[in-house]
Amino acid sequence: MRTPRTAAVAAASGAAALAALLTAPMPAAALPDGTVPADGTYYVQSAVTGLAAADASGTVEQHNPRGDEDHQQWILRADGPTYRLESTGAAGSCLGRAGDAARTVPCTSADAAWEITPLGDDRQTLRVPGTERYLTVAAKPSGASYPAPLAVGGPGDLAAWYLTPVTSPTRPMPPADQRTLDQVTFLTAHNAYANGVDGGFAPPFVNFLPNQSRGIDQQLADGVRGFMLDLHQTPDGAILCHDSCTLVSRPVALWVDLQRMVDFLAAHPDQFVTVFLEDYVDAGVLRAELDRVRGLSDVLYRPDRTGVRQNGWPRMADLIADNHRLLLLTDHSRAADESTGLTRDSFGVMYQREWTVENYWSMGSGVGSSDWSCYSRWYDAGTTLPLTRTEPGFRPLFVMNHFRDATITSTARTDNTKLADRAQRFCQPAARKKPTFLAVDRYDLGDPAAAVNTLNTYVYP
Repeated sequence: MRTPRTAAVAAASGAAALAALLTAPMPAAALPDGTVPADGTYYVQSAVTGLAAADASGTVEQHNPRGDEDHQQWILRADGPTYRLESTGAAGSCLGRAGDAARTVPCTSADAAWEITPLGDDRQTLRVPGTERYLTVAAKPSGASYPAPLAVGGPGDLAAWYLTPVTSPTRPMPPADQRTLDQVTFLTAHNAYANGVDGGFAPPFVNFLPNQSRGIDQQLADGVRGFMLDLHQTPDGAILCHDSCTLVSRPVALWVDLQRMVDFLAAHPDQFVTVFLEDYVDAGVLRAELDRVRGLSDVLYRPDRTGVRQNGWPRMADLIADNHRLLLLTDHSRAADESTGLTRDSFGVMYQREWTVENYWSMGSGVGSSDWSCYSRWYDAGTTLPLTRTEPGFRPLFVMNHFRDATITSTARTDNTKLADRAQRFCQPAARKKPTFLAVDRYDLGDPAAAVNTLNTYVYP
């Protein structure tokens, strides 16, 4: 289970006018530095938290991005030297302020006017005209997450915003020999080992709810190229299993499934595979497991040694030519490893939080209501790694989780038919990038491969 480390449109006024506004405005990402985005419909996202400004019955709060299910879309209009942002859910109501608090106010009010100034890196400030007061995220209390209500305060990182087009800007996918790793989307199996074919994955009372129904070899043959694996240390060794692993019958060791993947890559020299480890073993134990995999070093991809952070992700054609075709990632803590003197990246396993962003794993229980919001798995009182995170010259790969707490066949089938829609309308704007990995339960249901094919027709600039 991809849990935290513990086993854890709205109506708008004037349909014709709104439809015109929604027609693919020139995106901020495609504009030269120093240019304010064109009039259009946007999400206003904090550059620090990645959360979106929402009209909460008059109070403006930062909420988990979820389309416009709770009034997160704003129509940007120039008004002389200033700008106004009208809520699509309440005609005549604009993002504004009352004293030091962010509020929705009548669009005719002086308190609805903002000066928008580009900061570079696609970020903007929204300033109260003629002052040094800005729309800002409130300061974070010690030991807590940033508070939901937005404020009006001084300059700084918390006053930096993205204006993200509601309709994602796209360009056609480059030719096969030019596309880079971060431009491609891969079908990914959540809990790929929990399939009931290759061996046991949980005690008998849990084994009856497999996340997948086909073994690793068949998953590879079917086009799965991302594999999420949970690794635990037990008396049987480092095995792939759910949280309680002491009663697993026919346990499968990590090295066994990795050998299947390496053997597949040897037989298919034009393919690329990524493994995500939810990793509960000591670094030395993991290294010993990897040492058992014949040919692993021949195909292992080391982005830490090839200038990715300085130059961006390489072309897929170059990865294939260099035989760099297996990327291993762990969700384990670097700090915890450093305290023991052996880091996983010293033997080729990359720390996921340094190379990817990932949305929170759960869409709900498996039956009943759904939560399609898209926000960072690593956003809480102790960690703030927003889905929008970028660095100069480098954009993390985006892992999009799309599954429930429990794998119910009928629910998984329905969810998987909605995968492309959620990716394009919810998660892609939330992360300001296209998903690299679409992770699902029961990939054999609902044709999630069709969603992957759709995303592989374009890139997000």
